[in-house]
Amino acid sequence: MIKISRWSLVARSSVALLLGGLLSLGTRPAAGQLLRAQGPEMVNGRGEKVVLRGVNVGGWLLQESYILRTDSLNSQGQIQAALLRTMSVQQVEDFYRQYRKNFVTKADIDFLADQGFNCVRVPFHYDLFLTSTQRRLRYKALQDPAQLTAYADSLAAWNDRGQLFTAQNLDGFRHLDEVIRWCQARNLYVVLDLHAAPGGQGVDRNINDNLVPLDLWKRRDAKGRLVYQDATVQLWKQLAARYRQNASIAFYDLINEPHGLTPQNGLSADNQELRALYVRLLEAVRSQNDQHLLMLEGNGYGNEYTNLTPDKLPEPLRTNLVYNAHRYWCSNEPTSSDPNPNQINTFQNLAAFRDKWQVPVWVGETGENANEWFAAAVTELNNLGIGWCHWNIKRVDATTGIFSVPAYGSILTSAGRKTLLRNVQVRHSKVNWDVVQALLRPAEGGRAFAPQQLPGRLVAADYDMGRAGSAYHDTYAQRTEFGQPESWNQGRQYRNDGVDISPVADPKAHNVAVDMLEPNEWVQYSVEVTQPGFCQLQARVANATATVARLQLLLDGQPLAELVVPPTGPGDVWTTLTLPAKNLPAGAHQLRLVTKEPGARISWVLFERVPLPKASAPVSGTMQ
Repeated sequence: MIKISRWSLVARSSVALLLGGLLSLGTRPAAGQLLRAQGPEMVNGRGEKVVLRGVNVGGWLLQESYILRTDSLNSQGQIQAALLRTMSVQQVEDFYRQYRKNFVTKADIDFLADQGFNCVRVPFHYDLFLTSTQRRLRYKALQDPAQLTAYADSLAAWNDRGQLFTAQNLDGFRHLDEVIRWCQARNLYVVLDLHAAPGGQGVDRNINDNLVPLDLWKRRDAKGRLVYQDATVQLWKQLAARYRQNASIAFYDLINEPHGLTPQNGLSADNQELRALYVRLLEAVRSQNDQHLLMLEGNGYGNEYTNLTPDKLPEPLRTNLVYNAHRYWCSNEPTSSDPNPNQINTFQNLAAFRDKWQVPVWVGETGENANEWFAAAVTELNNLGIGWCHWNIKRVDATTGIFSVPAYGSILTSAGRKTLLRNVQVRHSKVNWDVVQALLRPAEGGRAFAPQQLPGRLVAADYDMGRAGSAYHDTYAQRTEFGQPESWNQGRQYRNDGVDISPVADPKAHNVAVDMLEPNEWVQYSVEVTQPGFCQLQARVANATATVARLQLLLDGQPLAELVVPPTGPGDVWTTLTLPAKNLPAGAHQLRLVTKEPGARISWVLFERVPLPKASAPVSGTMQ
């Protein structure tokens, strides 16, 4: 079930109150008034500046394998091809309809609105706008590459006959209509994102579900036409015709993350192919009398704009544009820059590009990092007045999304699929409250992750939420370069900070433990002593090394107790340390656990009220 405790509900209410002034003014969709560009800003029909701070609902209308942890099946198409080995086409279609029904619901959108986000970006696959009969030909191409030419020729023929993306009750329109309606009811803007374009806009199959890399830019039909580009133009025409008056839609994201457009891949060195298609797409949308903002994404996963700046576009198409950046695994230093002024995922380049060309910019994706990185990124973007959209709403068994979906087994088994359909529902997912805190309250530190009342049991992994240096200190707290390790939390469990938290099999432990502690690393807890007096201390610890480990507890900066952790043996072998009683004063305090000598794992510390202090005795470790 969705885990929203009383404590978390209080936190959620605080978010809405704290963000009221920041996010509500000028950000609610006004009936019949589209957002528009006014110099470097987005404004609504009342002329009020709008800064969009939202969440991507990726993995819903386009599956990405890493989101679902499908291992070697590294794209939606590969997942479908594997399913078709044991399932009929109709069974696969039925599974996907149920999956999409469950993955994002009104409850998900309501949750995001309740936290204070004001925007949802909706990545989608073009094949949702095919009829089920048309989609069967794509399935054939997934199963047999020899069928690819026949599929591409069919797309061209359907387009010629006016049968492409024009049928009634297409799945894609039904899903978009529904999510727009949910967002409209909660005053959220929507960004429509063509995440998987016909043919595939790059080489990364996981992102664009291509059958052949870069086919969007290369494949021609018997008449010499760029068949997939023609299909992309037709799709945006249909989308524009349907949504041109919908003010809840902030803008259209025409092609997600074009990449690999290089001479090494048989394309130009200066984005000529990308520019030519953007001109066609801009013309297609405007031909439908649609004046929505239109977002361009550059080469190199949405960031490089050589030959794509406004001056390189035909003059009638230069208005109401937004330029995108996607920020992953890069520096959050305010002074970070790139020598190429058209590469805009660094802060200085992003702001300079906006100011030079007098166009709005937006960070359409940012995420897949530690909370410290999230907090630093959104802090600087907020300072620059630039909106952002967190990637992603959900991931299976992960700490970086808004929700963590419980593991489900294998998507290739009936039992695994049944469990997946259950687990992706919001009521069965776990809220990653520390991620929400990092995104929406990045400046706030020292906030309890969970109520910590003493006497009582203090779970080691329930240290405070907040920035590095305020709630914890870890030697590797965030990933600021692509080549750095992904595992800021090497145990990959429970929290999304640099603190290493690993699973625990010990029945007396608390499922997880703070682990891999290095000298001078620490975690801090905001505690309330409700019954002052002496407490006996016990700690559940392990030490798989050959040497003694040492931890220290500080109360308000003063030494409280030392935990001497002897070697407990290899593997998951745990012991309970019993420490002398300590006198705890009433009220709110800061308790800090500091590593003096490495090697210890710690699951919990128990503070148990005793009437009188027991006789002083050495710290002991006894197997229990």
